[in-house]
Amino acid sequence: MASYRPTIGLEIHAELKTRTKMFCDSANDPDETRPNANICPVCMAHPGTLPVINREAVRHILRVGTAVGGMLADFSEFDRKSYFYPDIPKGYQISQYLHPLVTGGRLAGVDITRVHLEEDTARSVHADEKSLVDFNRAGVPLMELVTEPVIRDAETAGRFARELQLLLRTLGAGEANLEKGEMRIEANISVSDEEGKLGTKVEVKNLNSFRSVERAIAFEIARQAALIEAGGKVVQETRGWNEAKQETFHQRFKEGSADYRYFPEPDLPKLFLSEIPDFSPDTVRASLPELPWERRARYARAYALKESDAAYLSATPERAAFFDAVTAALQDSAELAALAANYVVSDLAGIYAKRGAETYDALSPAAFAELIRMTSAGELSSRGAKDVLAILVEIGGTPQDIARERGLTQLHDTDALRSALKDVLAEEAKAVGEYRAGKEAALQYLIGKAMKATKGAGNPTLLKDLIRKEISEAAG
Repeated sequence: MASYRPTIGLEIHAELKTRTKMFCDSANDPDETRPNANICPVCMAHPGTLPVINREAVRHILRVGTAVGGMLADFSEFDRKSYFYPDIPKGYQISQYLHPLVTGGRLAGVDITRVHLEEDTARSVHADEKSLVDFNRAGVPLMELVTEPVIRDAETAGRFARELQLLLRTLGAGEANLEKGEMRIEANISVSDEEGKLGTKVEVKNLNSFRSVERAIAFEIARQAALIEAGGKVVQETRGWNEAKQETFHQRFKEGSADYRYFPEPDLPKLFLSEIPDFSPDTVRASLPELPWERRARYARAYALKESDAAYLSATPERAAFFDAVTAALQDSAELAALAANYVVSDLAGIYAKRGAETYDALSPAAFAELIRMTSAGELSSRGAKDVLAILVEIGGTPQDIARERGLTQLHDTDALRSALKDVLAEEAKAVGEYRAGKEAALQYLIGKAMKATKGAGNPTLLKDLIRKEISEAAG
C-alpha cells in the first residue's frame, strides 16, 4: 500500500458561560431540564423582534483570542447564515463570516485560523417515533474555533481539543463538557499520496469524547487510504461517528459556503472594538489569569516537578487552585511542595478514583499542608500518611487529631520499638539467618514485618538501624 499523508483540521464549537443568551434576555442555563423553559419572542424569532449583542460573550471570545496569541479585530460584524432545519427558528443562524472577532493564534502547537461568535441551535429529541424540539439551547452564545489544516495525526488533534477545554475552563468562558454537548468537535480529514497536495476533505461529526475524536480520525484516515488503494474515490461528505461500531457512516453531502447565502445581519450594529475601552488589547490581556501552559512551566521550574506531574496538577482549575493553596501554606518550600505533589498525584488521585468524583470541599489545603509537614518531619510514616489522608477526604478534621486518635503517629521511642522487634526477630528466624548470610532483601522483609507489628507507626529508618544492631548483638 502506498504511503498516504493525512491532513486534519478541527472545527470546535463551545457554549459560553453567560447569564443570558446571545441576542436576548432569556436565561442561559445548561442544567435546565424542563423543555422550552428558557425562551422568549426574540430567540423564538417572533415577527418584529430585534436582537441585542451580549457584551460578555464578546469579551469571552476576545480573551480566548488573546490567550492563544490571535489578532483581535478592530472591525467586526455579524452575518446571517441561511439554512432550513427545525432547530433554527428564524430559518437562519446569526454567525460571523468575513469579519470574525479573532484571526490567527496558536495552541498546543496547532495554528488557528479564526475564532468567532454565533448563536447555538435548538436541540432535536427523537423518541417514540416522534421528533420534538427543545428551544432552551436556541440562541445560547457559541464560540466557533477553526484550526488550520496542519494536524497530521489523531493524537495531536486530541491533545489540542483537551488543551482548548482546559483553557476555556481556566478563563471561566465555559465548562466545555463534551458529554453534555457544551463542546462539540468536528474533524475535517483528507489523505494524499503526493507531497504538497490535499486530498478530498471529509467532515466527521458526532464526536462526544476526546477518545472518540482520536478513534474517528484514525478510522477515517485508514478508510480513505484503503478506498483510494482499491481504486475508489473519496467524495466530499459529512459523516457521523458510531461509537458502538467504532466506525464512521455517511450522513449527507457537504454544503459549501455559497449554499448558506451569507450576508451581513441588518438588525445588529457593526462593531468597532477600538471605540470600546474594555475591549482594548491591553485591557483584555491584563484580565487574563495564569494560563495552563504558564502554570505547568511554573510548577516544573519552582518545584522541580516532572512534566507529567506538572500536567496532572494543572489539568483542572480546581486541582491547580488546591495545589496552589497547599504550596502557599507550605510557604513555597520547593522540597515540601514536591512531596505534596507526589501525594496529590498518587495517593489523593487514587482516593478520588475509587470515590468516582474529585471534590475538594471537605479537604482543607491547610490540613493537607500540615499532613505534608508531619510526613516530612517523620511524625507520620508513609502508611500512616495515607491513612490520615483518606480520613481527611472522607470527614475532614486535622492531621494531628486523626493521627493521635487512631494511634498513627510514628514511633521514635527506641525502647518501644525494641520491644516490638524482639517478637518479630524471634518469629522470623529464617529471615534473620538470610540477612546474616548477606541477603540485603531479608532486611527489607524484616522492616516490613516490624512496620506491621507497630501498625505502621514505626519509623522505618530507626527500625532499620535497630534491626541491624539487634542481629549484630545477638551474633556477638
